[in-house]
Amino acid sequence: MAKPPARSSASKKSTKSTTKNASAAAAATAGANDASRVDVDQVRKAIEALATHIEKVASEKPQSALFEDEAETFSALISLRRTPKEATSARLVPVPIPHPLLDLASAELCLIVKDHQGEGHKEAKKRVAEMAKCGVAKVLGISKLKANYKAHEQKRKLCDSYDMFLADDRVLPLLPKLLGKNFFKKKKQPVAVDLTKKDWVAQIQRAVGATYLHVSGGTCVNVKVGKSTMEVDEIVENTMAAIEGAVSKIPRRWGNIQSIYIKTPDSVALPVYVAPPE
Repeated sequence: MAKPPARSSASKKSTKSTTKNASAAAAATAGANDASRVDVDQVRKAIEALATHIEKVASEKPQSALFEDEAETFSALISLRRTPKEATSARLVPVPIPHPLLDLASAELCLIVKDHQGEGHKEAKKRVAEMAKCGVAKVLGISKLKANYKAHEQKRKLCDSYDMFLADDRVLPLLPKLLGKNFFKKKKQPVAVDLTKKDWVAQIQRAVGATYLHVSGGTCVNVKVGKSTMEVDEIVENTMAAIEGAVSKIPRRWGNIQSIYIKTPDSVALPVYVAPPE
């Protein structure tokens, strides 16, 4: 079973200098995107409470079930005042975080590639094979995806076989139909990478190192910020960075944020920010 986050040390790092504080205050006043509207102490309390909840639930399970559990995911739920008009794309928006949710050394990735017009599957597979540290366990061409994964059960098994899916951004529009709803329901839809560039490793590392925002057709945005195998400090830092990055991608930014909550899949949502009345 995944280990719940350890309690963070009591040591407090010095925060921002007077100059940085002044700059941040000026930016907030100007309506710029920053996470200063969210109290980091409130975020920490929420994450520690959720960590305690995870530990309690784990302690009540039979010993035999503990080894079957996967790490719990911590997510920031951002409630919007209005549904964005631009929310029509299935493309995930990358949000940088300081502590990646996946480790390239142990994660298994599937890369979906274009395999026609001289850019064959074998060529792509050869390039990835030369990049021992990029974490790609399988290269899947579009033609193989169409031929070998037609049935719902085949698609489900594919979805469950890898930690993350990446795709050449030129084939991304084809994937919702080819992969089916299960990928999107499990939030494992492929992340776009630019394979027209030579630095494939850098592209993949950048993709794995980020968390992702999908501005869907509703008024709730979900962004993953941590796992129960991480330290509380790491999840707190990720949460603050993810909120800052996510708000910058949302139309009208803070003007469209109603509230922000932190939760795990089986927990209640704990509030960390509520906007003042308009």
